[in-house]
Amino acid sequence: MKRLLLATAFVLSAVGPITLRAQALPSERLDRIVAIVDEDVILQSDLDRATESIFRQYRTRGGELPPEDVVRKQVLERLISQRLQIARAEATGIVIADTEVDTAVQRIAAQNGIEVAQLRQSLLRDGFSFEEFRKTLREELVVQRLRARFVQSRVAVTDTEVDIFLASDAAKAGEVRLSHLLIGLPESPTAAQVEAARAKAAKVRAEIDAGLSFADAAIRYSEGQQALEGGDLGWRSYDQIPSAFTDIVAGMRKGEVSQPLRGPNGFHMLHVADTRATSQVMVKEFSARHIVIKPGELLSEDKARERIDALRKRIVDGADFAALAKQYSDDKTTGNLGGDLGWFQAGDYGTAVASHMGTLKDGELSEPFRTDLGWHILQRIGEREVDRTVETRRAKARETLVDRKAEEEYDNFLRQMRAEAYIENRLAG
Repeated sequence: MKRLLLATAFVLSAVGPITLRAQALPSERLDRIVAIVDEDVILQSDLDRATESIFRQYRTRGGELPPEDVVRKQVLERLISQRLQIARAEATGIVIADTEVDTAVQRIAAQNGIEVAQLRQSLLRDGFSFEEFRKTLREELVVQRLRARFVQSRVAVTDTEVDIFLASDAAKAGEVRLSHLLIGLPESPTAAQVEAARAKAAKVRAEIDAGLSFADAAIRYSEGQQALEGGDLGWRSYDQIPSAFTDIVAGMRKGEVSQPLRGPNGFHMLHVADTRATSQVMVKEFSARHIVIKPGELLSEDKARERIDALRKRIVDGADFAALAKQYSDDKTTGNLGGDLGWFQAGDYGTAVASHMGTLKDGELSEPFRTDLGWHILQRIGEREVDRTVETRRAKARETLVDRKAEEEYDNFLRQMRAEAYIENRLAG
């Protein structure tokens, strides 16, 4: 069985764009505080475990390991940012239920082609506690929820903005695998600080030209959020690239590294790892109608099931589906339309409906089935393949604009949190 990696690449495919730090079983040696974050502390053992998790990734990849002191510095900065975000999330009432953690664990196990029990065994074999793994995963989900709530409350994109964006040169077709390296600057930097950062960026670029891989350079020198992943930003459409860099990246070839680019927070370098074309988007859609009976205070679960069974029998015996839906369905929106759900993709109405749409033939009536809404009977009407390239491109454009605004706004939010917090980095001292 493939050795499990408890880090960013391991989690991204399962639960979204979050970073997971691994937690090993506790050691017996004395601990010390390496950082104070408001009323919280980060211990040497926290830093050791997270650092070892990162090094485990590099060992499995092969190649030269980055300097340990550089990785420790990067990891500690990430832990500090993590603690600040968790504290803010807790203060705003964000809570992740055990069931959500269970689901995330199951997805991670499934992504690795194993059962949860095997995941637990593999963690223990590698020296990691399953309980601490769950705790860390919960924290990452908390941070993800905080960011999602922040974006929802602060970032909005209008239809007009989407129209303007699609009409611009920024909406270039295709996707690029991009990596990023940042030589940071403080807020309101002095001329001397700007020149020092410029010189450092030039030195890093020279090392890359001399043979240092961009990933290793990012790990050693970058102050970007993806530094520990070698600066990898993953696949992005050209219109998902920050607008300041769109034209530059659009003109770069595969494997090329940009010259250092001055931005508001420092000097940036970009690496085009790969490119690919955007293909036509064809989707399968279904047409169906349904009747829903909801259990409630006046109708028990058993009586609701009896009623849906009776309605199904009447339809089988020749009664008109649409007439019964209008008279009896508790989904009034579709009931007034004779139960018509219109054309939809399989997953639009949940997994139960999707599973039936995949097995029913046109005109066929499902057996009664239960969802959170109530008891259903479903009749499939038809199926079609539809070109959704235009709609998908428009949705992608909206998502891109949201991401652009969110990235900048959330970065400012993190900087503000850090500026307002008491942080003592004893490792740096």
